Amino acid sequence: MRHRKHNHLLGVKTAHRISLIANLSCSLIDNGRIKTTLAKARALRPSIEKAITLAKKAHASDDAAKKVHFRRQAIARLRSKTAVKKLFDELVEQFSGRNGGYTRIYKLAIPRLGDAADMAIIEFVEEIQKKKPKKKRAAKKTKTKPEEKEEESSKEENSPETSEQAVESAVVEEDTTPTTVEPSEEASTIDLPESKDKEEDQVVEEKKTAEKKPD
Repeated sequence: MRHRKHNHLLGVKTAHRISLIANLSCSLIDNGRIKTTLAKARALRPSIEKAITLAKKAHASDDAAKKVHFRRQAIARLRSKTAVKKLFDELVEQFSGRNGGYTRIYKLAIPRLGDAADMAIIEFVEEIQKKKPKKKRAAKKTKTKPEEKEEESSKEENSPETSEQAVESAVVEEDTTPTTVEPSEEASTIDLPESKDKEEDQVVEEKKTAEKKPD
């Protein structure tokens, strides 16, 4: 009986499935994270973790023959020498202190447009980098009011030109003040002849009116 023998068939033949998982593994090694269907992500996880285990065995062994053997096994599984080289030379160090669980799967809420297949993201689990302690900045000294007054007074004493400049500015202000001229009596007397002429005209007109009146 075929009990407890579940495999991720993915609805394709064996040769197609092996090539599909190999290509997904190479893409994950190159990019560190890929987006695919949930079924393919679950089928990819055991395959890529076995390749990482081979890389860890080669990294831990000192025998050159064993290293070559593990590398050849990974090439047969992934079918890409460049992906295997990156896995064995660069990525293996981040998994050296981890016993399994090298990948993480996130289920996405929005299904694929067209067939409504469940989508997911699969990525490598990276080591948590320890945060460096922040350096404390030296606190700036705050000057008190008496110290500020002393500094101001010392600056004024050290600058002898300040008194001379103040005197010069006062002289300039005196020169530039506008002079106001009060109206003199002559200005008021200028209009006197005109007023006399008006009075004479009025007297003449009164005489003419008096003559015209009948006795």
